[in-house]
Amino acid sequence: MVNYILATEEQKDLAMNARSILEKYLAPRIEEFEHADDGHGVFSREILQHLVEAGYYGMGIPEEYGGLGLDLLTQAIIVEEMAKVEAGFTFSAFNAGNFFPLILKTGLSAEEKQTWADKILAGEVMGCFALTEPSAGSDAAAMRTTALKDGSEWVINGTKCFITNAPNADFFLIAAWTDKEQKPSRGITFFFVEKERGVKIGKKEKKMGLKLSETSDVILEDVRVPEDHVIGEVGRGFGAALEVLNEDGRIMDAVCALGVGQAALDHAIDYAKVRKQFGKRIIDHQGLGFLIADMQLRMESARALLYQTVDAICQGIATHHLTSSVKAYVTDSVMQVTTDAVQVFGGYGYSTEYPVEKYMRDAKIFQIFGGTNQIQRMIIMRDLAGKPQ
Repeated sequence: MVNYILATEEQKDLAMNARSILEKYLAPRIEEFEHADDGHGVFSREILQHLVEAGYYGMGIPEEYGGLGLDLLTQAIIVEEMAKVEAGFTFSAFNAGNFFPLILKTGLSAEEKQTWADKILAGEVMGCFALTEPSAGSDAAAMRTTALKDGSEWVINGTKCFITNAPNADFFLIAAWTDKEQKPSRGITFFFVEKERGVKIGKKEKKMGLKLSETSDVILEDVRVPEDHVIGEVGRGFGAALEVLNEDGRIMDAVCALGVGQAALDHAIDYAKVRKQFGKRIIDHQGLGFLIADMQLRMESARALLYQTVDAICQGIATHHLTSSVKAYVTDSVMQVTTDAVQVFGGYGYSTEYPVEKYMRDAKIFQIFGGTNQIQRMIIMRDLAGKPQ
């Protein structure tokens, strides 16, 4: 069931169809994929292909390039439903096919851009966004990766960490300093870099949750790219990064988290209706009933804030600090809801026999990546104070 009550029938059909694909092909194998690769977890390109065949991969690619050209609102509704089945896979699948707008900002020819659109839509390639470094997490401007001009090429050196989809990526969107004498808004540039240019993949992270989304280091040693691989303008990459993080990043992080929280709530309600203690269902005991009511309140308010903001973005209305509010409030709410779901299940909630412990593990990272929720509060504070971001 689509929980966003203002969704159109077409949006509901698209979302439920996407969910049904994951329920059929992915749900029976989640545990298998979580424990694969010595517990690191794996992302299944086999499962991805089922989404590709139904048009859900790269679903925001414009119609003139062969895609569905779905707006952000429709994509959000679809992703929320998919995340109810499995958030890690959904997060990776959405992000891997979502970077075509940045490819459009390169100097590649129209034919080359069409070729990349075709490859994405066919499920032949996955992409990843590489900004974070060991010394540059919340403070992205502290990155050390550099790109130096050598004739008609740029030579990139540096190491990125915690990069989603890196183990499976075929192309990378790399942030690097091109002029360290400038401030970040004038000195950082983004590059479109194909893996075959010499990009190396470092250690794969063994994570607490979101295991179906693979994460690793990205190592660049004298990786050379031509001038037409610059994304946007030289020295303006930091603004491009903030734009991606602001809309696609923060919003879709929150959407995935929302799906996790709703799944946890749904399981908690179902369990509380059948589990009996002291002669009646535990949902009928005020202590547990009020707890579940508060879980519902959190999810309803989180969804209202999220979709109001998505609607504003779709209408071209400046959202300022709203995306930070969405990211922080939704993910904080989901963390509390998943924790409460474990509480509703009692001792069983702490057991892997039931899915709520997985929801709790998966939920935590959404408070951290895409800018920690402490950073989101700083952005909100600065915006309210009238200070530049």
